[in-house]
Amino acid sequence: MCRSIKTLRPPVLPGEATEDDIHAAALQYVRKVSGFRAPAAHNREVFDQAVQAVAEATAELLGGLEVRGQSVRGAAG
Repeated sequence: MCRSIKTLRPPVLPGEATEDDIHAAALQYVRKVSGFRAPAAHNREVFDQAVQAVAEATAELLGGLEVRGQSVRGAAG
């Protein structure tokens, strides 16, 4: 669906995904789903809330994943 969203877990991404990596992926996802690259002022708040919610869910997912028996991330940022 979103070819520009990269995989954020090791070993695909060397090391931990940063908050910036997670936010960028969340922004790309919300842009794709909403169809807006930049929403109008009257949609800005809900757009930003969606980006934040997706970023939080992504951080939680990455924090809980295990690769070969080891946690991928520590506490999500």
